[in-house]
Formats: sequence, C-alpha cells, structure tokens
Amino acid sequence: MSIYSVAIIAQKEIRDALRNRWFIAYAAAFAAMALALSYLSLAGTGIEGLAGFGRTTAGLVNLVLLFVPVIALSISATTLAGERERGTLSYLLAQPVSRLEVMIGKYVGLAISLIAAIGLGFGLAGVTIAYRGGGESAGDYLLLVVMSMVLGLAMLSAGMLISSVARRASLAIGLAIGLWFCLALLSDLGLMGGAVVFRLRIDELFHLSLLNPLQVFKMAVLRSVNASLDVLGPAGAYATQTYGRWLPMLFGAAMVVWIAMPLAAASLLFARRPVE
Repeated sequence: MSIYSVAIIAQKEIRDALRNRWFIAYAAAFAAMALALSYLSLAGTGIEGLAGFGRTTAGLVNLVLLFVPVIALSISATTLAGERERGTLSYLLAQPVSRLEVMIGKYVGLAISLIAAIGLGFGLAGVTIAYRGGGESAGDYLLLVVMSMVLGLAMLSAGMLISSVARRASLAIGLAIGLWFCLALLSDLGLMGGAVVFRLRIDELFHLSLLNPLQVFKMAVLRSVNASLDVLGPAGAYATQTYGRWLPMLFGAAMVVWIAMPLAAASLLFARRPVE
C-alpha cells in the first residue's frame, strides 16, 4: 500500500469536506450548545454565569449521542455510494491506486475532517468556559472531547461498511439513519425488554451493552464524571465492582473493535464487489 496514494485521496476528501458548509455549521452549533448548557445548568439555582467543565460535560453527553453518530454515518455512508452512483468511482479506480488505498484514504480524510470539526466546536466552548468559569473538572471535559472523537471514528467505520455495499446514496443514507436509530433508541429498549423476557443476569446485561458503541461512550464519560457507574443502576455497580480500574481499558478495547472491524469488513467487501 502506497502512503503517497492514501495521502492524495485523503486530501481530496478533506477538500470536499471543506466545501461542504455543514462542517462550519456543525462546529458553530456544537459550540453554541455547549455554552447554552453551561448557562442552563445553573438556571435553577438563580446563579448567573457559566457553569464549570463538570456540569457542562454531564449535559453534553446526550447531545453527543444524538449529534456525532448522525453526522459521521451520513458523510461516510455516502462517500463510496455517492461516487458509485455518479460514475466517478470507476474513474478513480482506473488510476494507479488499489481499492485498499482508496478505502483507507477516504476514511483518513473523513476522519481528519470530523475530528477537526469536533475539536473546533469543543475548543471554542472550552476556552470560553475556562475563561469565565474556571478550569475545575477540565479533565472530564477533555475526556468527553476525546471519546466524542473516538465515537465519531467508530461511526465512520460503520458508515464505510454501509457505503461499500450500497449502490445508491439514498439507500446508504437510509441504512445509516436506520443503524443510528437502532443504536440510539432500540438498543436501550431491547436491553430492557430482553432483561425482562429472558431474565438476563446483571453481568449479561452489562456485557451486552458493550456491543453498542453509544452505550460504551456514555459509560466511559459517566464513569469519569461520577468516578463510578452506580448511576446506571445494578449493571453499573456490577461493572465497577468487577472491573474496577480496568474499566477504561475495557471501554477502550470495545471502541477499538468498533473502529477496526467494520472498516476491515468494508475493505474486504469493496475489494471483492464490482464497481457497478
């Protein structure tokens, strides 16, 4: 695999992303939401001003769960499917590049673009919060930023897998939104229903939650903010008592699997399937 070819394709993806206005809107909207939450967190106490990093971190978790997966899935799901539909993918593969180089180059370019957007949005909010509210619990906020980027990378991989099999961009978008819906909504309902119907044990419930990257993200951030997972109920208490200080490594390994496996599967499918 040629690093030069990967870099050229990645640069093309970055240029395409910079021409897409949603990146600017994404960073601005996320910074605005972070600042708004810092005000709202103190609204009930009658105190004016910005809340610190701790309150803002807890408030942003649900927004990240809704926002980052949708953006990552939508841009990655259409990258190959869109070019396949427009007929430009055949032209790209006619160049002296391998399909693996195309796949990795596109993923790297999208990853850099998404990480830059997340970093800019969080960075603007973070600088403002530190200036007005102090730097207490800044480590929790930084962990939220890093985990948001990791979650975005995992969803990019899932989107690339969708894009490698979808022949039309509209179908790819539909599958991406369906995946997000299942991970964000149906997984919680499924776990609760499964716990009741199949009488799942606490350890089984926790291990099943590790199969969902959104749940892993939420547990990792909440553990940092609360120092334990007791807030999640019996499953969180079990995780804290069983794994203790190894929990961050467990969460990290789960996210690495979610990044690597869909991307590897997408590369294999893209290498074997015809372009048209």
